[in-house]
Amino acid sequence: MAHSPLSTPPKTNSPSQQHLHRGLRTRHLSMIAIGGAIGTGLFLASGAAINQAGPGGALTAYILSGLMVFFLMTSLGEMATFMPVTGSFSTYASKFVDPALGFSLGWNYW
Repeated sequence: MAHSPLSTPPKTNSPSQQHLHRGLRTRHLSMIAIGGAIGTGLFLASGAAINQAGPGGALTAYILSGLMVFFLMTSLGEMATFMPVTGSFSTYASKFVDPALGFSLGWNYW
C-alpha cells in the first residue's frame, strides 16, 4: 500500500537503522553560517583588490562602499516606514521619482 505525502510511514525498529551523531559545536555552526552568507567570492575578490590597490586602498574602498550601502539601506528603511507597500526599491523609485526609473531599477535588479 502506498503512503500519501501527508501520512507517516510505519516505523521500523531494525538494528541496521543508522542514527546521526550531533557533533557540531557553536563555532562550527557559526562558520557554516558565515561561509553561506558571505560566500567565497568576497575572500577571492579581497585578495585581488589588495593585490591591485594595496591594503590601505582596499580598506578605503570597502569603507566607502559600506557607507554607500548603509545610507542606501537607511533611506530605504525610512521610505518603507513612511509608505509601506508591497514591492522593492523600484516601487519607491516609481512613486517618488519617475515610473521609467522604477522600471529600469526593477529590470536591472532582476
